[in-house]
Amino acid sequence: MRVRMGLLVVPVLLLGLAACNTDDVEGQPAGQANSSQEAAAPASVKVAQSDLGPILVDQSGRALYGFTKDENQANACDTDDCIGSWPPLTNSSTVDAGEGLDAKLLKKDGDEQAVYGKWKLYYYVGDVVPGDLNGQALDDEWFLVAPDGSLVKKTA
Repeated sequence: MRVRMGLLVVPVLLLGLAACNTDDVEGQPAGQANSSQEAAAPASVKVAQSDLGPILVDQSGRALYGFTKDENQANACDTDDCIGSWPPLTNSSTVDAGEGLDAKLLKKDGDEQAVYGKWKLYYYVGDVVPGDLNGQALDDEWFLVAPDGSLVKKTA
């Protein structure tokens, strides 16, 4: 009888320890947003002034890029390496057009990626803070997106 009770205590203790875990989701510290939480948050695209002229940015002021191989909403950035360097602006709810944008040009594709005109919108991981434009003209394929839906092909 004593052995059986001991076997029941171990699973109960393990469950108790699991409940005390400070990790929220898949190893992320509690309170830190994960991609599914971020995806559910409303996103907006707006215009910001840069040294290269007006460009599209997200609600936090982070620059948004288009990929020349994605023209007309193709999905050329579909490998892990590409997505790792160029994460897409995605959102499962809505993407709002801020002041200065043509709301008719802003939409989402079937993967919930934001699209402006004929360009899917991406971030560049080398842009650390709002205002960084480190991805501009990278590989002569990645360019900032202008409010008229064209790619900004000039460099500073």
